[in-house]
Amino acid sequence: MGVLVAVDLAALGCAWRIAAQLNKLYSPIPSQLVWWNFLGLPSLFWVFSGITLVILFSGGLYSRAIAWKDYVRSAQLVSLAYLLALVVSYFYDPKLDAPRSLFFSAWFLSVTFIIGFRLLSTLLLQQLEQRQPTVALFLIAPAERLPRLSKLLEQRSHYHIVGAALASTASANATLNSILRSKAQEVIVAELPPTELASTLYWQLRRLGITLRLIPSSVEVLHRRGISEIFAGMPTLRAAPPMLLGLDYRTKRAIDMVAAACGLLVLAPFLIGVAIAIKTTSPGSVFYRQERVGLHGKVFQMWKFRTMVANAAMLQAKLEAQNESQDGILFKIKDDPRMTKIGSFLRRTSIDELPQLINVLVGQMSLVGPRPLPIRDVERFNSWHHIRHQVVPGITGLWQISGRSHIDDFDQAARLDLYYIDNWTLNLDFEILVETVRIVLFASGAY
Repeated sequence: MGVLVAVDLAALGCAWRIAAQLNKLYSPIPSQLVWWNFLGLPSLFWVFSGITLVILFSGGLYSRAIAWKDYVRSAQLVSLAYLLALVVSYFYDPKLDAPRSLFFSAWFLSVTFIIGFRLLSTLLLQQLEQRQPTVALFLIAPAERLPRLSKLLEQRSHYHIVGAALASTASANATLNSILRSKAQEVIVAELPPTELASTLYWQLRRLGITLRLIPSSVEVLHRRGISEIFAGMPTLRAAPPMLLGLDYRTKRAIDMVAAACGLLVLAPFLIGVAIAIKTTSPGSVFYRQERVGLHGKVFQMWKFRTMVANAAMLQAKLEAQNESQDGILFKIKDDPRMTKIGSFLRRTSIDELPQLINVLVGQMSLVGPRPLPIRDVERFNSWHHIRHQVVPGITGLWQISGRSHIDDFDQAARLDLYYIDNWTLNLDFEILVETVRIVLFASGAY
């Protein structure tokens, strides 16, 4: 909590200092509002910052384990603090308040810096989390899923399987005793048959202070977010579309356009350098454009830097027998012989994906969303997999930050995409972008 308070205070301080510098000659703060100065900032800033921190605290931004990831909420509460300050200043003295130019520039910069500083803090804290002691997990699942889930969880260095049991024995005393003997910190469960069984296990573990995680089935994950209500004497989940859904998505699109345009502009010299390196190290074009399936199943050309030999598409048919994907939907080979020398580096660092900012700019893709797949993969989909085409595809998504190439079962990847669709918020997009940056910097799971 103390670190996050310091981060927010530093963000506000930077915002006010820059805003004051911009307005110094144009419209400075009236001397009547400067009672004293501390660390080069006027008393008005310290009073305002104290009130803002209280509002952030009251809004739960310092009280929850994931509060430091609540970027949108923090921006909303900072804006609320500025609006309250505007109202208070009017009733205090309508003729004596901070200059409007200073007020609005400080407001804009405060929101920008609060989000920016929290994003940077998230990136650093999440990397530090990877070095924390491992979490002891007890796994409960059907016999056919136990080996696969165990392998997947063990691939995460932050988790360690200390025991396992069949789903059919979840409420048995022997299973509960096994959990206690294993000293598990969390229990993760897949496919408990009846609801009563899950409820019984939950209350048993809650009494012991052990966290329970339930893995939803393919059918359960299709249910949209809802509000618990009693309807006709029955507990129900009412799923109504949020009123601001259209506004939220327009905001998402605006962020995509600005970020893509700025990204292409800032990265232009670097992208030109990559293009020259590709052209001089292997024959063929610099870019690779492949048909991918996007929103509502519409096919579009997705841009990438070429990382394979020029005739890679023709060679794929001969390599199908070496496909490492468990269900055959995706095509993955860890040591793909078609890869060029520089291509392996571009894949590992995800630099090959940067040209997709062009797709984002023209509206075919978003920064965050379900990853668009080739027609070859989509033709192998099960019917429920196509739900992922109900939203604009993205450069990165939950699939990429939750395992990337380690996930060899497309059902698992599809569940992540459906979770994203069902629980989408701007804040979730920010979280995914930050985690993507961390994974790319440390080259985790890319090939």
